[in-house]
Parts: sequence; structure tokens; C-alpha cells
Amino acid sequence: MNKKALIAMSGGVDSSVAAYLMKQWGFDCVGSMMKLFANEDIGESRDNICCSLEDAEDARAVAYKLDIPFYVFNLSLDFKRQVIHRFINAYQNGETPNPCIDCNRYMKFEKLFSRAKVLEKEYIVTGHYARIEYDDNTGRYLLKKASDSVKDQSYVLYTMTQEQLAHTLFPLGTLHKSEVREIAEEQGFVNASKRDSQDICFVRDGDYAGFIEQYTGKVCEHGDFIDMQGNLLGKHKGLIRYTIGQRKGLGLSLEKPMYVLSKNTEDNTVTLCGNDELFSKSLDATDFNWIACDTPDSPIRIKAKVRYKHTEQWATAQQISPDTVHIEFDEPQRAMAKGQAVVLYDDDIVVGGGIIN
Repeated sequence: MNKKALIAMSGGVDSSVAAYLMKQWGFDCVGSMMKLFANEDIGESRDNICCSLEDAEDARAVAYKLDIPFYVFNLSLDFKRQVIHRFINAYQNGETPNPCIDCNRYMKFEKLFSRAKVLEKEYIVTGHYARIEYDDNTGRYLLKKASDSVKDQSYVLYTMTQEQLAHTLFPLGTLHKSEVREIAEEQGFVNASKRDSQDICFVRDGDYAGFIEQYTGKVCEHGDFIDMQGNLLGKHKGLIRYTIGQRKGLGLSLEKPMYVLSKNTEDNTVTLCGNDELFSKSLDATDFNWIACDTPDSPIRIKAKVRYKHTEQWATAQQISPDTVHIEFDEPQRAMAKGQAVVLYDDDIVVGGGIIN
């Protein structure tokens, strides 16, 4: 076996321990960090967010301690096109995107994966909490949930191909976060107590709308809040400021609690409804990636989750066209948002996933 690995190191504790474990397991390791953006590019002057100088120094310090080479790859142009621009376009089209999925798909397991090939490394290694196993019965690589259910990240990895799974290692898949911290402390890593990154790395303070307006230089057009019958309820401050199921922050004085049901880009309206109207039993998903099996030729019984923190629910999934999978839940699900991912599970195995439309 070619035991050469390119380690994706972010400067955080997870990827640092992943690098340590690979070295302990006898792999010839090279550390790497993806420079995804300059802080000034996103209107951020501080150095306390992802891709900061501090992060690079932490990653380099761990690589030095492990006595492995360390490279920084400038992938900022690709990140703009494949992640930031997709994020902005989705919000402008009334969708609710998950840029972490795009970052994994287009950056870690496409761009960084290709760098590993150039460096003649058989494997790419990340600090994700997930597991990869080979199924002798089917001849396929399986993506599975992590042992730590709280930290499990299999949902954001559903786009991985068989080739990528065959050449990727997740050393933390069988560990709990507390164990990872302990290893980092025992090894004296500078980032052993570093807090985990939160929210979207390129959006400061979670203000998605503010980021989009600053980045594009365009102020979102205000429009009307309406109810399901088309009655005017008030004025909204731009479609990008609202997500499906949102109640707080609407700026309205209403007789009863109302929630965002949908956003219409054609007439620039936001439709509100009561809580009961947020529930539905079916969805269609496109850009679907089947991992555990080939495209099924008949309906399958499966569990599905429609957002990262959602608990998967029983459903029936069927490929109804070359690019569309229809999913019918046994019970109605709340606030399923266009642009989010739906991921299918068979116990702890990721069967596949796609984008809700």
C-alpha cells in the first residue's frame, strides 16, 4: 500500500490531531492549508476568522512539531467562484444554501484532491467526523456516520464520489471530540484549547444579508409581506434577509405568530403562514449523488434528513427522472427549504443526497 498522505490542516484542533494520527500510523505525511480568501476580500480587517494568519501559524506549528512538510495553497479564486458566488446566487434566487457542502465538494475533494495527485500522495486526510468503509459484498466504498453523533459531519459529505472515498481517510471517525482534545493536549499542540469555528467562515457575525450587500455593492430591494391569500401584511427589507420557517426579526406586529413560508423572486414577495402550514410530506431533489448503491430502479424505504441538525425520518425515495429524486415522508416535515440538502440514511450509512428544489 502506498502510505503517502496529504493532510488538510485548517489550524484547528481536529485537523491537527488527524495529522498526528496519520504520522503515528506510519504514513508519509505532508501538511497543507487552503488559502480560501483574504480577509479584506470579504470586508473583514481582523485576523480572527478562517484563513487568518493565526490559523496558518497554528497549522504550521503543528506540522513543525510533527516534523512534516507544510504547504499553503492559494485557492482563493476557485473559492470565490465555487463557494461564495454560489452562496450569493442561491440567496438571490430565494434559496437557502449550505456553503459547507460546496466547500467540501469543490475545494477539499476536488481542488485539494487534485493537488494530492500532483504530489503523488495516495490519500487526502481531513479532520471530518465521519467514517469510510469498503463493502466487500457490493464492491463499493461506504460513507458512514461518525462514532460521535454530536459531531457527525456525514451530512455535508454526501457529494463524495467512489474515487474520492477510495482515496480519503477520516482518522477522527471513531473518536469523540473529548478524546481529540485530550490527544492535542498530550502532544502539546498550540491549538489544543482553540475553540471550534462557528457558522460560515467567510460571513462575519452571521450577517448573511450584510455580507451579500457588501460583496455585491447592491442593496436588496424591499418588498411586500403577504399571507397565503395574497393579503398585504407589511414591508420586508429584502428577500435575502429571510429563511423558511423564520418567525423572529420580521419587524411586523401581527395578531398571531406567523412564519416565512416562501420567497418569490418574480414579484419580490415573502409569504407568511401559521405554523401548521410549514409542514409538508414530499419534496423533489436534484443533482443527486448515490453512494451506497447504483441509481435504484424502484422506490426504496429509507430515512432522510432535510438539514444538518434535523433528525432523519422515514420516507420513500424514488428516482423519477435522470436528474430528480422524489421523496415522500411518512410524516409531514417542518420548513423544508429550497437550496438545502436532503440526505438519505440506512442506519449509519449515507445512501445518497441531493439539493431540495
